[in-house]
Amino acid sequence: MRLSTVILPIDRWREGGRDKWRRAEELGFHAAYTYDHLSWRTFRDGPWFGAVPTLTAAAAATERLRLGTLVTSPNFRHPVTLAKELISLDDISGGRVTLGIGAGGSGFDATALGQEPWTPRQRADRFAEFVPLLDRLLTEGSVSYQGDFYAAHEARGIPGCAQRPRLPFAVAATGPRGLRLAARHGQAWVTTGDPKLYENGTPEQSVHALRGQLEKLADACAEIGRSMAELDKILLTGFTPDRGRPLESLDAFVDFAGRHAELGFTEIVLHWPIPDSDFAADQKIFERIAMEAPAQLG
Repeated sequence: MRLSTVILPIDRWREGGRDKWRRAEELGFHAAYTYDHLSWRTFRDGPWFGAVPTLTAAAAATERLRLGTLVTSPNFRHPVTLAKELISLDDISGGRVTLGIGAGGSGFDATALGQEPWTPRQRADRFAEFVPLLDRLLTEGSVSYQGDFYAAHEARGIPGCAQRPRLPFAVAATGPRGLRLAARHGQAWVTTGDPKLYENGTPEQSVHALRGQLEKLADACAEIGRSMAELDKILLTGFTPDRGRPLESLDAFVDFAGRHAELGFTEIVLHWPIPDSDFAADQKIFERIAMEAPAQLG
């Protein structure tokens, strides 16, 4: 079981931002991710910095920590420009980048460029084209492509990623089309659980729902003759009925993580504590969990 964190890009780099990423490495986290949004929910009217510049700075400030997005989406990204940024970031970091990628949602990103928000089906259609094209752009020296939503004309990907054949994809998905993309293109799969259970569900119902998602992922892998064991399974916490309870104590977290490890999850991601927010938590307990929980989980 790997333990990672997600650091929201809300701090000026020299006023606490850099310190968090360095501290994440000192605490022994496997990876530190950040959200790739233009703004997000209750943080919309406060400071919010870009994901790729933040990760580039984090790459320069750390040495061992894996870095990544959780997650990037097509809402305001194009595969050609994203690929160039990722190749650059992977080079600067010395091959420490994981791309978390999902279909996106209906939040502020969906309309920030002046467009009407896409329906779930429209998001899925774009995602189904976005991921394979991005895969090609990160592995081939020159790509030309004309699709329904995206195009590339002799787009160069030289010299390619530091990681070969490309940096890993962690595909966020729960629906059948997204799970098929995870099975075919992913090195990892990401979930936040079942959003319908967040308000009124129970932890037991959440575990049952996650078990069902894992079964569907296994089916998607079986369709193409791939073993699901080849994929890491990542749970981004904070969106299940457990909410912040796993961060109330070391024992509470070990119990939570153990139940999800039994399901087959290989990585659990905790939000770095943010006072007066949905991610408020005791910093000392959070750091104790980071340092002591992995040994108890084995």
